[in-house]
Amino acid sequence: MRFLLSGRSVSVLVLSLVMAAAGGGSAMLGDCGPFTDVAADAFCPLVLEIFYMGITTGTTATTYDPDGNVTRVQMAAFLSRTVDRTLQRGSRRAALKLFWTPRNADVLGMTTLGVGGSQFVESDGTDIWVSAVGSSAVERVRGGDGKPLETWTGAVGAESLVYAMGSIFVAGFASPSRLYRIIPSQPAGSVMTLASNLGDQALGIAFDGARIWTGNGNGTVSIVTPGPTIPWSVFTTAPGIGNTRGMLWDGANMWATDFAANKLLKLSDTGSILQTVTVGNHPQFPVFDGTNIWVPNADSDSVSVVRASNGVVLATLTGNGLSFPFEGAFDGQRILITDDTGDGVSLWKAADLTTIGFIPTGTGSFPGGACSDGTSFWVVLTDAPGQLARF
Repeated sequence: MRFLLSGRSVSVLVLSLVMAAAGGGSAMLGDCGPFTDVAADAFCPLVLEIFYMGITTGTTATTYDPDGNVTRVQMAAFLSRTVDRTLQRGSRRAALKLFWTPRNADVLGMTTLGVGGSQFVESDGTDIWVSAVGSSAVERVRGGDGKPLETWTGAVGAESLVYAMGSIFVAGFASPSRLYRIIPSQPAGSVMTLASNLGDQALGIAFDGARIWTGNGNGTVSIVTPGPTIPWSVFTTAPGIGNTRGMLWDGANMWATDFAANKLLKLSDTGSILQTVTVGNHPQFPVFDGTNIWVPNADSDSVSVVRASNGVVLATLTGNGLSFPFEGAFDGQRILITDDTGDGVSLWKAADLTTIGFIPTGTGSFPGGACSDGTSFWVVLTDAPGQLARF
């Protein structure tokens, strides 16, 4: 057997060996779609499936060459095409016929926000939540059409958000910082303050399945443990970080960017540093694509792509409109990076790091926070009045 992919269509690529074992030779030849050298038997639909999906095109217009050897390069091509076609056909965007990418700012969906000073955005899978540090508020926007729905107040210093435990949690930038909670099923009103003793200048926030972490501008990390009563327990540690910004959980470990030291840091369960990865200048708010961590480096106009399993820097991406990159988002297929001073967003295909292109968001729009709900990207345009772009 030469190689194996996954699923029923994969075995087709080693089909010739099965056919040979069953009887082999010229006795197995027949007509299978465009191919005259594949039998019209039970295996024919498998060959046609990967032909119709563009995974293989055959050796000529009429031959599949079922007995031909497959090189490692050809195997890589088959695997890559399988991944691409699966993602394209299986995405929520495909079901909605959203196979396009915007070419200019005029075709972006726009929501004018009711609160000023917006910076970060998060999806709960249905609706979109926008923090407004300038208004000490969090605004809820309907995911389907971008209609503003409700506003929660009292979130002083509202910065990054994370969806967990059926709630929206918000890092409140202050000295000391605060942690707020919004329960979407309850009527809009004032946010719930869970803790008021986090490290100073909380910016990044993440959830590890049990606890909420914040990265704080004073170089500390705060770990908040949920409890039956308020305030929740807070443990703040200073692991030797100069200026903590973005936080993310990769399913196994917590990571933080050190804005001052130009590092991406893997943290232990207690917040100590397990691994240090050198990235570009002034790393901001990264995103995880299920395999790799994409780190926007603000003052290098670059993105470091880091393998989460071992901390190896796979690539440093430049160009593609990168200009003071701020935050990343992933929609299951594409990576988006906002370009704060570039008035646009940069897109890559996550599977192979190839460039998709740069999309302008309008002169003076200053894109900041970004997220995806699996169908659309949502980008906060931090100019006044604040707007939320989507595509």
